[in-house]
Amino acid sequence: MKKRLVVLTGAGISAESGIRTFRDSDGMWEEYRVEDVATPEGFFRDPELVLNFYNRMRQDLKNHHPNFAHEALAQLENKYDVSIITQNIDDLHERAGSSEVLHLHGELLKARSIDDENLVVSLPFDSLDIALGDKAPDGAQLRPHIVWFGEPVPNIELAIQWVQKADLFLIIGTSLLVYPAAGLVRYVPSGIPIYLIDPKEVKLPVNTSVNVIQKVASEGMREFLKMVDD
Repeated sequence: MKKRLVVLTGAGISAESGIRTFRDSDGMWEEYRVEDVATPEGFFRDPELVLNFYNRMRQDLKNHHPNFAHEALAQLENKYDVSIITQNIDDLHERAGSSEVLHLHGELLKARSIDDENLVVSLPFDSLDIALGDKAPDGAQLRPHIVWFGEPVPNIELAIQWVQKADLFLIIGTSLLVYPAAGLVRYVPSGIPIYLIDPKEVKLPVNTSVNVIQKVASEGMREFLKMVDD
């Protein structure tokens, strides 16, 4: 039986692939208020603005590719039963070859009905835009399949179950400031090794022993691979 490696990833792992976050001063978000493009209220106030914002993000995603950290996680499936919980909405883990990926905050390449959050459809890669009037199978307007601020995180319970079964827990590229994702550390079984890869100092929400690798994702993954191979 392979040991179960559970991984929590955040914006830092995709940053090396050139994907900007709303915290970046030069990012796409700099042109908009979060309240306007990442809340249900913003969508119902100006749906066309929101749809166009995420259309731009999808088109931009085409220009970015998995980096070594993504690829290394996929390769670790040869040795471990790897489950990835990501706060990212891109598909770089999947493109790198990871087979079990749980998106906490939604997926950029999917859309869903405004009337039924469980009615989710994949967007064809050659036609990624959502326009006003584009309908879900139930006849309702499509919206981005993104968990906006103020909305519940439907996959958090499954994420907790994964963490509770971990034999190793790895955190990559997240400040652990966004809840409920940051709280997942509390569910790591006692005595299980925890590794943290991030170039910045990260304060964990629990008082526990952590193997800190203070490097960017790709460099940190190289060090992590050496540590678990010893």
